[in-house]
Amino acid sequence: MEKVNLERYRITGRLGSGADYDVRAAVDLETGDEVALKRPVPQAVSRRQHAAIEARTGRLLHAYERAGDAGGLLAPLLAYTEPAVHDAYFGDALGEPYTVFVQGRAPGIPLLGDMMSRITGVPVGAGQNLFAMFPLEQATGVPPFPVHHQLLDLEQAYLEAGYILLDLRPQNVFFRPAAGRIQVIDSGALAGIDDPPPRGRPPLDVNDACLELLKFYATAEPPPQDTAGYRDARGIRPIVNIQQELNEMRRGLAGAGESVATYGGAILDKIEARAYTDYQQFRADLDPWLESVAARNRAAPDFQPARQVWREALQWLRGDYWTRFQFNAETELAAYPP
Repeated sequence: MEKVNLERYRITGRLGSGADYDVRAAVDLETGDEVALKRPVPQAVSRRQHAAIEARTGRLLHAYERAGDAGGLLAPLLAYTEPAVHDAYFGDALGEPYTVFVQGRAPGIPLLGDMMSRITGVPVGAGQNLFAMFPLEQATGVPPFPVHHQLLDLEQAYLEAGYILLDLRPQNVFFRPAAGRIQVIDSGALAGIDDPPPRGRPPLDVNDACLELLKFYATAEPPPQDTAGYRDARGIRPIVNIQQELNEMRRGLAGAGESVATYGGAILDKIEARAYTDYQQFRADLDPWLESVAARNRAAPDFQPARQVWREALQWLRGDYWTRFQFNAETELAAYPP
């Protein structure tokens, strides 16, 4: 990464705003590449409450120097600025210094769209539901469960560099349906494996990330029988109490079928015992569970109607909302069997 002056970039639009960062689309005037500019949310800056966000930015940049983009699974961090007052560049009057960093644009669609767009009727949860929660079909040539497997590959790469990646929410995961490839645009809440534990709980480790992956990207529920079941996000509230979350997931396994309940219960027992020490161990248990859910769904008498509903929901991705991303619906959706 290099230190840069923001005048190198021309802002072309707004990509969104999260809890910590305001994100603008821009063009690198030296290379012509499309990039994303990330800065602390202006409300925090104007109130002088952005110190924690600045510290998070520092951790992200330092971790990236050590672990990199994990073979393209993380959108590349390209450059950053010195902390400075950037009012003239962004056209506001915040009056406080902060860091801006530059990231490559991720191809594909976010698994969860901008929640503000939900108000206007956009099915923001379509990606999460179609490609992670209920992947009833795969693009030609794409192996099963690509979202889950690549997230675990990213987690493993950062674990080997000394970090636990947490809070990898679907709004930060971009997916190219035709290729079955993800790219993560925010490496979440980084924790060093030797960091002191949060107050009142064990040290953060692999098991916390595994629990989040189950919450955000997997379910024992049968697939929806109506397209409405694909519209909204699932399971995105934060994990506050681990035991409560595990109990809720166990209740979700009740009535899910013997094989699904057996494999799923074994995973939850290991997370509760904090038995996983790396993501390869977790994947060895996760794959049979995902396969058992898929087999149960295929054997259900209402599978063909459910698959037709899935195909109808897939067509939502041809809508205008998704054109703001680096995504060509005609090309990407053509990879799915008719």
